[in-house]
Amino acid sequence: MTISSYTKMFKQLREKPEKMKKYLKHNSPKKRSVGKAKKGCVVCGNPRGHIGKYRLNLCRRCFRDHAKALGFRRYA
Repeated sequence: MTISSYTKMFKQLREKPEKMKKYLKHNSPKKRSVGKAKKGCVVCGNPRGHIGKYRLNLCRRCFRDHAKALGFRRYA
């Protein structure tokens, strides 16, 4: 279940606290301790295209923007 579909039901359940509590217990996304969803870019939070080498923890797009400031040079 995606997070967007998980939150759509809140409007309907606001007035029913018992059902809301049960819904949250069974349908909220799990907290991850390992895996792809745990790691994300420290700048934008994107989990895709993650560069963890040298403990950069940036996505590929943010790496291109910040590479010069980090001291990386492009060799052609």
